[in-house]
Amino acid sequence: KGTIHLFRKSQRSLVGKLTHEFRLVAADRRSWKILLFGAINLICIGFLLMWCSSTNSIALTAYTYLTIFDLFSLVTCLISYWVMMKKPSPIYSFGFERFEVLAVFASTVLAQLGALFILKESAERFLEQPEIHTGRLLVGTFVALFFNLFTMLSIRNKPFAYVSEAASTSWLQEHVADLSRSICGIIPGLSSIFLPRMNPFVLIDIAGALALCITYMLIEINNYFAVDTASAIAIALMTFGTMYPMSVYSGKVLLQTTPPHVIGQLDKLLREVSTLDGVLEVRNEHFWTLGFGTLAGSVHVRIRRDANEQMVLAHVTNRLYTLVSTLTVQIFKDDWIRPTLSSVPIANNILNLSDHHIIPMPSLKAADNLNPVTSTPAKPSSPPPEFSFNTPGKNVSSVILLNTQTRPYGLGFNHGSAPYSSVLNQGFGIPGMGATQGFRTGFTNVPSRYGTNARGQPRP
Repeated sequence: KGTIHLFRKSQRSLVGKLTHEFRLVAADRRSWKILLFGAINLICIGFLLMWCSSTNSIALTAYTYLTIFDLFSLVTCLISYWVMMKKPSPIYSFGFERFEVLAVFASTVLAQLGALFILKESAERFLEQPEIHTGRLLVGTFVALFFNLFTMLSIRNKPFAYVSEAASTSWLQEHVADLSRSICGIIPGLSSIFLPRMNPFVLIDIAGALALCITYMLIEINNYFAVDTASAIAIALMTFGTMYPMSVYSGKVLLQTTPPHVIGQLDKLLREVSTLDGVLEVRNEHFWTLGFGTLAGSVHVRIRRDANEQMVLAHVTNRLYTLVSTLTVQIFKDDWIRPTLSSVPIANNILNLSDHHIIPMPSLKAADNLNPVTSTPAKPSSPPPEFSFNTPGKNVSSVILLNTQTRPYGLGFNHGSAPYSSVLNQGFGIPGMGATQGFRTGFTNVPSRYGTNARGQPRP
């Protein structure tokens, strides 16, 4: 038997948890290649920052930020491997796929912040342009270009590959696509490379290197140092324009919005579900992107009382599962409960209108505790359902109307209100026909009413 510890050690710290998860990822051999590229990336960034300081070139600094972005993409690829290893937990019931979405969003936003920093520094340099040394400018350009392209083409980064295809095209891609169509019209064999659209990361790497080469030539020929600042602004604008559509797309995923390209398919599937046998209504549907390529959703289905819940659930799930991988279906049976009015015993003199008129109002207090007639519970914010008897006058008590008219007693007339026929004949009414008189509605032996139930007797 082991030792009993009265005071157990608290849970591991954040650093300990990160170390444990990193060891879990590092145990997979697929991660070794990414870790190797990450180490080489750090060395390359160190050399590029040193050359940026020695050349005093802000354009090379802006291009170095693309290499730093490559490091972020490698970290995102590691997170993608970690997500595939982890299984859903009670806290994260939908899994950990949103972590890679958050990693893509953070990487693209940081790249845009770096571009804004370059724009701010370039605006200051326009006021006082320093001298640019071109000794290592061209070397740094080719080193950064080679490493960026080698990293992008050697490692398949699943999150960024999906975002680059799903997000809208940048202005740089659109301009290059127009140029590519013209080139492919002359040389059709290049259509597989330039069409339909180029990889945005490869495109920005090539465009940035081309801007640095033009900067090197202009400085070497004419000592035109301001072109370095202009190239830095161009690289920053291209970086911002390339990363912005990806930030918007990943941000919409984090906000749990429905992807626009699947709205038509979802509407078609919901129409098919509403026509299934036993289904009366489909409502409260909500579909959102859980991760890259993973759609989640929930829907409420109202069915008939005689329908089989499991059968309907199987058919609905089968229809929607083709598009929605993580689906929650809530089944409501159409159970109609009609609230009945509470009946009260009628007193002997309740219909005796000689002294006063009593209008009994049955209490609908019990109807509050009953379910509404609608088949499914309504939302608290929705108006009361139809036929729920939730009317404003449900708590109105009985109304007593005093009768101030006096009737002569002992003259052979029954007490009570005169019928319409006697009023039209300008008389006091017809004498009563005995104690067995009553209504046709079933209230027999009610005193002080005109008419009789005997067959053959005339009615007033």
